[in-house]
Amino acid sequence: MNQIDLTKGNPLTRLILFSLPLVGGSLFQQLYNFIDTLIVGRLIGIDAVAAVGVYYPLSFLVLGFIQGSCIGFSIPLSQSVGAKDQQATKTFFTNAIWICLAMAILLTPIMIIGASGALKLLNTPSNVFKAAVTFTVISFLGIPANILYNYSAAALRAFGDAIHPFHFLVISLVINVTLDLIFIINFHLGIAGAAWATVISEFIGGILNLTLFLFGKHRLIIDRQSWRPAPKAIRKMTAIGIPMGFEYSISAIGAIIMQDAINRLGSNIMAAQSAADKIRQLFTLPMESVGAAMATYQAQNFGAKNAKRIKQGISNGVMIQIIYSVAAFVIINLTKTSLVTAVLGTGSMQTVTKANEYLTIISFFFPVHGLLMIFRNTLQGWGHSLYAIVSGFGELLGRSIGSLFALGAAGYTAICYSNPLAWAISLVYCVIMTWKLFKQDKDGLAI
Repeated sequence: MNQIDLTKGNPLTRLILFSLPLVGGSLFQQLYNFIDTLIVGRLIGIDAVAAVGVYYPLSFLVLGFIQGSCIGFSIPLSQSVGAKDQQATKTFFTNAIWICLAMAILLTPIMIIGASGALKLLNTPSNVFKAAVTFTVISFLGIPANILYNYSAAALRAFGDAIHPFHFLVISLVINVTLDLIFIINFHLGIAGAAWATVISEFIGGILNLTLFLFGKHRLIIDRQSWRPAPKAIRKMTAIGIPMGFEYSISAIGAIIMQDAINRLGSNIMAAQSAADKIRQLFTLPMESVGAAMATYQAQNFGAKNAKRIKQGISNGVMIQIIYSVAAFVIINLTKTSLVTAVLGTGSMQTVTKANEYLTIISFFFPVHGLLMIFRNTLQGWGHSLYAIVSGFGELLGRSIGSLFALGAAGYTAICYSNPLAWAISLVYCVIMTWKLFKQDKDGLAI
């Protein structure tokens, strides 16, 4: 079943069916990230792993803004699909394309020009600075491809189709790994080859997604009138999408502050945290995929004005996340040393030990992260993306506090607690706001 109507059927079953391709995509994405880190670490060296790690918070800042915005642009699309309003569906789809085009034109040159200065502000060590600049600049050249992929995938999910984005993601990641090996081994491009492989594969994935709207199952017959900018639709999408993008970016500022503290602790700590966080993402991105499914589920049922299903979705989502978090905690603590040494090798046992410490601490707090994904995405599915910005400030506060302690006596241990603290602060806020909105609405669905 390629397309799932989230306004009908058993909520738990529908959520699981819709989430599975998203979870599969996340696992495959992180498996790729893991393999990519392994390729970079083994074929180029540990300094290259550190250079990629420096890029991550900048990626979180910029590409996170893109991802959040594109998901936000798809929320009104999901609501129109749930309401069975075909004209509104066409209008939101085409106007989001105009917004994405403007975003690509604006962001790409700014981020390329500012890449080197941003890495200097992060106190990037001199031995990895050149490689970090190379990887970052090429990655930012791929911003249009990233926007194309993220919006096209979000638009397909708005129609209840999570299967095709998964299939196309698998294809693009296989291409990515293949290009990694070709560019690094055959063409000797080093870290630049890894960056170009990602850009090219994202572009291919986005094109494959778009084919379904142009020629496939979700083909939209759009006349010339539908391509004209609709100010009301643009205002609605930007009012939801841009705040969601800023929420990701505000959270990323905390990650940048944390990366600065990590960089001050030396390249061994940088490599340990970078490798461990790649492994952490392998386990936490499925939770984020369930959250993404929750946003679409809530948006469609909001459009259908079904209060009962909205409440059932929250309770079922919470159950899914808790069960998964417990399983992930057990698995990660049984396999962490093997996973870390697979990335870093056994050359520096101090680095392996530090990576293990990070994984032990952060995996204990996985339920906090899982619940945050449910409540934050519930608010976003209802269209309350401004609340997401406030929750982003909660994550910024948590990571900033951890980074401050990391520069003192607490050192690296404080880094290990920074993300859990950020998740906890944001979760408390999102739960309170969800409860307040339910209390005020009393099933009138003016949420």
